[in-house]
Amino acid sequence: MMKILFICHGNICRSAMAEFIMKDIVKREGIEEDFYIESAGSSVYDPDSPVYPAAKECLYRHGIKSIEINKKVSRNITKSDYDKFDYILIAEDDNLSGVLRVVGKDKDNKIYKLLDFSNDEKLKGKDIADPWYTRDFEKSYTDIVEGCKGFVEYIMNS
Repeated sequence: MMKILFICHGNICRSAMAEFIMKDIVKREGIEEDFYIESAGSSVYDPDSPVYPAAKECLYRHGIKSIEINKKVSRNITKSDYDKFDYILIAEDDNLSGVLRVVGKDKDNKIYKLLDFSNDEKLKGKDIADPWYTRDFEKSYTDIVEGCKGFVEYIMNS
């Protein structure tokens, strides 16, 4: 089973969206039993916060309406997460320092930016903009879908 942890800053927008987008993708592909998917934040100021309403509404608009979305609460990454997960996929470069502060060195090369897996050369390796600040949840959604689809393709071809 492939274990994936998505990371953003506060775990209420991008990483939470990525968690449910990826769960939706693997379910539609009929491979959900092969994946364990969670999300966390690199610097969660208010743990146990729900998914941000605008992020949740964006998921709903795209047909992702899992009951789990309403149960999801934010959490910080923990040191033990490094050993628990096979891949730690971050939304942006700024998340890396927060993750490494908690887990130490990436000795097993598990940490990647989600858009490292994009098939679009213009997006490959880019940050996923934080919709908390940009207010553009659709752009973040589109970028997350691009990264998640590319990641699934990468895993299936590995």
